[in-house]
Amino acid sequence: MIDENGKKCLADLCINVVIPCNIFKSCLIELDAGVLKSCAMLFVSAVVMQLLCLALNRFLFERYDPQRKKVLQYCTIVPMSGFLGNPIAEGIYNEVGVLYTSIFLIPMRIVMWSVGTTYFVAGETVEKKKLIKNVLTHPCLVAIYLGLLCMVTQVQLPSVILNTVKYIGNCNSALTMFIVGTILTDAPLKSIVSRDTVKFSLLRLALLPAAALGVGLLLHLEPTALGVSVLMTGMPAGATAAIFAAKYGSDAPFAARNVVFTTLLSMLTLPLWAYAVG
Repeated sequence: MIDENGKKCLADLCINVVIPCNIFKSCLIELDAGVLKSCAMLFVSAVVMQLLCLALNRFLFERYDPQRKKVLQYCTIVPMSGFLGNPIAEGIYNEVGVLYTSIFLIPMRIVMWSVGTTYFVAGETVEKKKLIKNVLTHPCLVAIYLGLLCMVTQVQLPSVILNTVKYIGNCNSALTMFIVGTILTDAPLKSIVSRDTVKFSLLRLALLPAAALGVGLLLHLEPTALGVSVLMTGMPAGATAAIFAAKYGSDAPFAARNVVFTTLLSMLTLPLWAYAVG
């Protein structure tokens, strides 16, 4: 029932409207010094993990041809946390989990729309001003700016605004599952299992979250923040990998296979990581 145009519309609706409302809703909690401190340490943890991923990308995929190398580099720095992160964090940790997830994903969103984009458009001219504007005005980041402002000032919003934001934000889990379902139909199951997809899945779903666990323990993150950092890092490959690969002439089928295979495996690995971090 959902064709390619429908998939794009669902993804745009989720990223530009529903997830920002969900993020803003998560910030409407009572101000707590402990929460702000956890957010700060979580942000540091996220920066460290992004720097680690960027360092791995410099040497880890050298043996692959350029088209596949771009895909793997992008999938390493961009997990599917943008879609799956909020509903999973909300299901496990309630509102504070969504807030922590939003903070943890700030560095990833910045790298995604800057370095991540340049992997695919390396041969093209990229306007730095436009790039910076796209990053700073991303709807999810704008939602964080406004949400943190409301949390710090403790302003009381009119009920018509508050209820509208909450109702839209509550659509996040259902809409996300629709989008993941459309991704899972992109590649036949028999074609997705290969040596390359298995190796990448090991990196994406096991090694990187293990590294996030180590970083979180070193930074003494409190349990909820630690759980969010590990689970968000252990998400499957980002769905936008296939979109970028198709748009810029890279190996789109290979990208789709990695997204689908890691998404299926994450149904097993995410509960294990959730259990591991308590």
